Amino acid sequence: MYNMTFEELSGDYSQERMDAVAKALEEVLTSALPQGCITVGVYEAAKSLNVDPDNVVLCILATDEDDVKDVALQIHFTLIQAFCCENDINILRVNNTHRLAEILGGGGGKQSGGEPMDLHCVLVTSPHSTSWKDPALSKLNLFCRESRCMDQWVPIINLPER
Repeated sequence: MYNMTFEELSGDYSQERMDAVAKALEEVLTSALPQGCITVGVYEAAKSLNVDPDNVVLCILATDEDDVKDVALQIHFTLIQAFCCENDINILRVNNTHRLAEILGGGGGKQSGGEPMDLHCVLVTSPHSTSWKDPALSKLNLFCRESRCMDQWVPIINLPER
């Protein structure tokens, strides 16, 4: 049983807790990447969600300051969030696409053809061959569940620079 502090009950997590969640997110991404369990891009994610939503274990929506003004992107996010909520898929919001690019692509944020990756939506899927029991994923699932209990349906994570 996890006992929450007053700050956590009011929706404010301690910096230490948020750092642990950011570290768990990084661990999940780095372990899912070599297994081919990452889908990158708003349109690719939408296709994957449509085909096999039961296989998706986490949805990450990423923005920087400039993206807040992008109305089309915000509409995509709203639709993806609604779909994920309807299908019991945990959602996290990340506010550092540069750091996300470092984790997923080694820093350049480029695809193999030299095109920039669309990191606005990243899905983590479960490997088909095994049931994935990742302790870091369990931490993220617990964090998302606790956040929903506090009416924070899409918690925001700050990925610190390295």
